[in-house]
Amino acid sequence: MSGCPGCEHDQVGVQELETERLRLERPVLADVAGVFAILGDPLTVEHNPSDLLNDEGDAAELVARWVRHWDDHGFGYWCARTRGTDRIIGYVGVKRMTVRDNRVLNLVCRLVPDAWGHGLATEAVTGVVSWVRAEMPTAVILARVRPDNLASQNVAVKAGLRRDAALDDLGEDGLDWAYSNREPL
Repeated sequence: MSGCPGCEHDQVGVQELETERLRLERPVLADVAGVFAILGDPLTVEHNPSDLLNDEGDAAELVARWVRHWDDHGFGYWCARTRGTDRIIGYVGVKRMTVRDNRVLNLVCRLVPDAWGHGLATEAVTGVVSWVRAEMPTAVILARVRPDNLASQNVAVKAGLRRDAALDDLGEDGLDWAYSNREPL
């Protein structure tokens, strides 16, 4: 039996995706400093303060979990870089999880503040959603968004997801609204 919802086999991923302006790459341990630059900034995690990292050791543990997810499932979160640069400006991707007894692919996108407002989140998320739909067409893609995070709600909708209140759930920072690719109930 496959460990990946909607997959014919576990190893479905590609190491790198490219969009018009971004290069999305499978994380490696050398990405720790870049990930800490994102999650060590309180502004970046304003809507999810529990994601704030205190030091590079915390970032190393997080990146190691991302690498293990890739090793186990053949997909996961990618580190996002603008094409032609090596600087990590964010991360985006999906990981397996269960929400309200539903197996889903949790969609995440987080960018550094100086990358906000340029359509990069929409570009990254749309690229990932398109990849998932092609590789795992029956998988439920779920974006969990804080009710006051209008920018992330807009990104989810622009990427083709719709509000799915049946999958709303409490996260570490309070209520998370759900946006998914499921057919309306």
